[in-house]
Formats: sequence, structure tokens, C-alpha cells
Amino acid sequence: MKITRFLNKRSSLGIPYFLFMLCFVVAPLVIIVFFAFTDGNGHLTFDNFLRFVSNPKDLNTFVYSMVLSMITTLICLVVGYPIAYILSDSRLCKSQVMVILFIMPMMVNVLVRTLATVALFGWLHLPLGEGALIFGMVYNFLPFMIYPIYNVLNKLDKSYIEAAQDLGANPVQVFLKVVLPLSKEGIISGVMMVYMPTISTFAISELLTLNNIKLFGTTIQENINNGMWNYGAMLAVVMLVIIMVLNMFDKSPEEGGSEMGGLV
Repeated sequence: MKITRFLNKRSSLGIPYFLFMLCFVVAPLVIIVFFAFTDGNGHLTFDNFLRFVSNPKDLNTFVYSMVLSMITTLICLVVGYPIAYILSDSRLCKSQVMVILFIMPMMVNVLVRTLATVALFGWLHLPLGEGALIFGMVYNFLPFMIYPIYNVLNKLDKSYIEAAQDLGANPVQVFLKVVLPLSKEGIISGVMMVYMPTISTFAISELLTLNNIKLFGTTIQENINNGMWNYGAMLAVVMLVIIMVLNMFDKSPEEGGSEMGGLV
């Protein structure tokens, strides 16, 4: 009877999700952390971390991956914000079909999109390398920058813009003092959604550089594939820490009133 009453409660609907998270999220993370701070015999050690900080090759790969991800994220922001702004303005974009066209690439597997990029560069007789890698990452992750910004701009209360115009603000002032500050949550979300996957990608770099440029994700993959689970797990933990720190900046949207209060 107690089991029946418990299963009839609305809270019991969350049990399958809890079990899923426990098995496929929490447990893998615990295993990674365990391998990262143990040696081949299962003994607690910090040698894996010391090996990472004393290995110039892996440190250089890590720094290079972060810089390349920053460049990719910046390009996506510069290109994606105007697109999101145009898509959210009913005067400039009257059809939702354009929005769907920009979101559709997200429905295609990243490997398929990358292979198409390789074929495009081959058709244009362009060399594969760092430039192709940046182009490929921007192409693959640009929709992840556009959609969060578009979502925020589309829900933006237009009365704020009208109020600024009534107070004599020109279009540039309206954008810089009203639209841009109120869309910062979308910008932060877009930056997180682009930067975090680009810093850990490896398939894109392997295909678009013929494996001549290694990113940090490739280093993790190679160590695990070569049976060095403990060191590979430590590199993965370093990546997880970076992602967790970056994720702290992705705060929930504030109320529009408080935002406008800050503008005043």
C-alpha cells in the first residue's frame, strides 16, 4: 500500500529522470574523477595533474585550443548578432522561414557538416589548415550563437524602444543603451554555447586540418585510445573545471524592469 501511495504521488514521476541522471551523468563523472586522481593500481595520486602542468606540449595545446575557441566565439558573435537582430525585427524579416533556415543546420550531424566543408574546400581548391578549421567551427557553431540572441530579442518588450525614441534617442543610442543591454543574457548564453563545445572538439580539427593541428579534445582522445586512462581522465577533469567556471557566468535572465532601472 505504501508503494502504491508513493507511486501515485506527482513527485514519483521524476524517478526515471533521477535514475537516468544518476546512471548516465553522475556515475560517469565520478568514474572520470576517480581515474584522474589514481594510478594504474588504483592508488590515490596527484602525479597525473603534475604531469599535465609540467608537460609543455599539452599545456601549449590547451592554451592554443582556448585562444582558437575565443577567436571562433568572437567571429560567431560579430556575425551572429546582426543576423539575430534582423530575424527578430518584423520590419526586416517578415517570414519565420528565414529563422528555420538558420536553425536547420543544427539538425544535421556535425560530422556530416564538417565533411561537406572539406568537400567545399576541395572544390574551391583551398588548402586545409588553421583557416579552414576556424571557418568550419564558425560554420558548425554559428546557429548556437544566433538562436539564444534571437530568442531574447524576439521577446524584448518593444515599449522600451518606443520610450527611448520618445525621449529623443537616435537609432544608434537606442541600440547601444536599450537593445544591447537588454540582450546581454542572450549574448552570454550564445557565447557559452559556442565556446564550451569548440574548446573540446576534436573531429572538426582532424578533418579540416588533416590531423596536422591538434586541439585539447584530440589530446584527451589520443590518451584514452592509447590506454592511458588515468592521464586522459585528468585532462578531461581540467576541461570540466574550465567549463564549470565559464558556466558560472551564464546567469538566469533578470527582470526587464531592473534592467531598465540600470539604464536610467
